[in-house]
Amino acid sequence: MRAKALIPFIPYIAVSVIHVVLGLMDHPLGGFATKQLLMAALALAAVWATWDLRPWPRPAMGLVLIALAGSWIGDGAGLLFPGLPTLPMMILFFGVAHLAYIALFWKAPGIADARRVPRWAAVYVIWWVVTLAIVGPHAGALLIPLALYGIVLGGTAALSTRFGRLVACGGAFFLFSDTLIAFREFMEVPGWIDDFVMPTYELGQGLIVFGAVAVLRRNVGAASDAAASDA
Repeated sequence: MRAKALIPFIPYIAVSVIHVVLGLMDHPLGGFATKQLLMAALALAAVWATWDLRPWPRPAMGLVLIALAGSWIGDGAGLLFPGLPTLPMMILFFGVAHLAYIALFWKAPGIADARRVPRWAAVYVIWWVVTLAIVGPHAGALLIPLALYGIVLGGTAALSTRFGRLVACGGAFFLFSDTLIAFREFMEVPGWIDDFVMPTYELGQGLIVFGAVAVLRRNVGAASDAAASDA
């Protein structure tokens, strides 16, 4: 069953690997050409993996697709908004993506067994304070947007724990990737750090969506079994 559940995600996995490999080779196709396929492939996987569910979990899937659309625009900010500064546009649209994920994890529409946020998730508050203390002095006019973005990013990571270990790992990887971006954009860091940005981002997004889909399938299946028993 786990192997079968991976089938809709094969295109996303393939595009992710190709994008990272081409990026490491400094190949031109390792830029927007493959990057803009990532979230499209992940959205396809999410819809494909839930297409047979009845009723289709529209509220939850709507939030997932909004998050992926915001991420897609954020990924292509430099391409889609050539006349505007790239980093603020990335922060704006990834902020939309994170708010959609926060709504998904907080409201848990269609999910009956969402867990409480564990106490250890308070580590994300510490992450926010430490990261802002390190990067903040170098952020200039972007300090406030960066601080606000950090809150929603940490909120996504903390609330992702409600959907189980897989989604929680996805939230952590997503946070780690954006932390690397903050260090790269505002501070002098070794070049090899950039090599980890996309792999951790792809893994984070993939785990969040794959795990969320698994939770939705489990809940819809449980609801159907309960309805059949009552009948």
